[in-house]
Amino acid sequence: MPEEQVSEKKAIDAQTLEAEGWERLDADGFTGLAGPIWRKVEGDQHIMGLLLEPKHCNYHLGTVHGGLVMTFADIGLGAGMSAVMGEKRMGCVTVSLQTQFVSVARVGEFITCHPELVRASKSLVFLRGLIKAGDKTIASCEGIWKLLDSAKSQS
Repeated sequence: MPEEQVSEKKAIDAQTLEAEGWERLDADGFTGLAGPIWRKVEGDQHIMGLLLEPKHCNYHLGTVHGGLVMTFADIGLGAGMSAVMGEKRMGCVTVSLQTQFVSVARVGEFITCHPELVRASKSLVFLRGLIKAGDKTIASCEGIWKLLDSAKSQS
């Protein structure tokens, strides 16, 4: 029997996440519908998390929906922008996003996205990351974000 089926998994809930230093982000718009999203700051890295609920899964399979994984990749890598921009926060939009699925996650698992800065220019930021359920990688992702002029993005 595979090890992941034999080992008992520790129940994860909001209290456990808060005790481990995670902060729940209550977002508006589409991100709010996909969430609730959690964030943990470790040094200069902003790790994002999502506790999988039935609404996040393929009804007929019981596994996380690929569209949700891609949405989470966009949110998770986008959070890497906070670390890149620091105090100079400005608007940004996703220019390109690639996601490669390598495994599955199920209801009750907590997935995380660990963004990594690849390169930043004056107007573009390149990021990559892994989406994991515990120690198991379920997807890899990479993307490009366009920095917006804050004055123009307000109009």
